[in-house]
This record gives sequence, structure tokens and C-alpha cells, in this order.
Amino acid sequence: MKPLMLHGHERAITQIKYNREGDLLFSSAKDHCPNVWYSLNGERLGNFIGHIGAVWCLDINWESTKFMSGAADNTLKLWDCSNGVEIGNINTKSTVRTCVFSYSGNLAAYSTDTQRKQICEINVIDCRISDSFGSEPILCIPVPESKVTALFWGPLDEMVVTGHENGKITQWDMRTGKQLNQIDGHSGSINDMQPSKEGMMFITASSDHTSKLFDTEQLLNLKTYVTERPVNSASISPILDHVVLGGGQEASVVTTTSTRVGKFDARFYHMVFEEEFGRVKGHFGPINSLAFHPDGRSYASGGEDGYVRVHYFDPSYFEFTFDC
Repeated sequence: MKPLMLHGHERAITQIKYNREGDLLFSSAKDHCPNVWYSLNGERLGNFIGHIGAVWCLDINWESTKFMSGAADNTLKLWDCSNGVEIGNINTKSTVRTCVFSYSGNLAAYSTDTQRKQICEINVIDCRISDSFGSEPILCIPVPESKVTALFWGPLDEMVVTGHENGKITQWDMRTGKQLNQIDGHSGSINDMQPSKEGMMFITASSDHTSKLFDTEQLLNLKTYVTERPVNSASISPILDHVVLGGGQEASVVTTTSTRVGKFDARFYHMVFEEEFGRVKGHFGPINSLAFHPDGRSYASGGEDGYVRVHYFDPSYFEFTFDC
């Protein structure tokens, strides 16, 4: 499995994401400048210049026409994908930690951090209104208990599911802004949440050294995948019963250990049996973000080392059968 090494960032990768077709791969990092790549050959198509702080989150709409990024410079920016021109900007009171387009692309949700005496907020904007990036959000939900660290839209754009720093998972009704359900998902901070292809399940990644599979509707804990280190990101294969986990030590203590001890490899688990069956090494620091290609034949990882690696699976990966 020979990876494509994509080096266009000078600092740690914060998030990577494919568009719907999978021909484009978007990456954000702490170096203020999100990039877009051709996933087939790793060629950099362009970048989005405008932020003056670390870019923490990004998303691409269904038609790959609009791109959204949130950063530590207290802004959420909307970009035209065809030319990289900024077409919208929202000034926030604190760092934008998460941002996601709804399935239809008509709405977008983003959350801000708890900092500078500001409490965390979940905001929703209507992307169909031309001045929506200059006016007040159509829905604002204050979250005083614990800041939102991960967010995604539920089926039919009726609710948003959030993961929090205290390990809780919450469902929010997008019509009323009311809390529908909340559970104690993890004992540590939730670093990432990604839904399955059809949206009926989602996987979490947490600092408590576990990753869990939940039912989106009832928030039932279906499966648990245990590691010996913090998990920063996890993704579900769209074609096989596989999940991939990535993480490592805290970035602040990485320099005190070797790469062998740090365990900076992507780990593959069987979704049903919860057992690990493969590892892929390569990064020289913790893996911060993972994403399966929409066709399930490759996956990408972004690390603290500033590299994005695209791995295309060998034929043996698809021939592998798990012995019960």
C-alpha cells in the first residue's frame, strides 16, 4: 500500500474531508491556509487565502460549489470552490471549532468555543439567502455546560448531533433549538464524530482511548473499539464492515518519545467484532484527522507532522475475510 504524500501545509493538519464524488480532498491546518487536492494523484489544485488564524474546521457542500472554513481568527468564511474567492464572512465572538453543511446544502451549522468570557454557541445559517453571512443566524443555541468539539447533521436535516469536551453526546431539534436527547458517551473529550454513508450510525473518537459506534436516532452505544492511546479521529468504511482509528500521544509530549513508542499508526477494526486486523504506519506524529474515500477503495490521514497521506488499498484488503 504505497501512499501519496501531500505536503502543502507548514503546520499540523486539523481536518481533512473528501467531496461527495471523492475526486477532491480538502485539508485545513494551523497555518491559516486551507488547501484542495486532486485525490487521484495528489496534485494541489489550489488554496483559500484569507484567514489569519489556525483553521480548525472545514466542509464542502453536496455539489462541490461552496466551501466553508472556521478559524481561530473568530471568523467563518464561505468560498467559491471554482476560483477560491471568498464570497461570505461571519465574525464571531470566539474561535469557530466546527462547521458543517446540511445534507441538502441549504443550511449550515457552526459552533464557537468557550473563551474570553463567551460561552459556546451552536449557530445555524441559511445558505440560500445571499446576505446570510452578514446577518444574524436563523437559530442560535447557547451551550453553557461544555463546549462543542464535534458536530454533524442528522437524517433529513431535522436535527444536529454534537459531541462535547466533557464526553457527552447531544441531539438538538433544528426547528425549535431544543435539546432532544443527551447521553454520557465517553469519559474523556470527544475529538471527532463521523456519520456512516447512510447517516443511521456514527462513530466517535475520544481522549479516553476508545472509539464508539452509536445509533443516530436513539444514541445507543452499539460497539466499542479500545486502544492504548488517545483517539483523535475515526471513520467508517462506506462499503465494508470496517472502521479506521487514528491518534497518538498529546502533541506536547511527542518529542520525548520515539515514533515507535508514540504509536502514530492508523488502526483498522472490524465494525461488528470489534477486533483489530491491520495497522498502517507512516506519520511522524499523532494522526489528527481520517477520512475514507466515498468509494471505499482508499483513505486519507492528516497528521501533526503537516502531511496528508492518501492510501490506496491493495487487492488483498478486499479479499480479506474475518474468521469468527
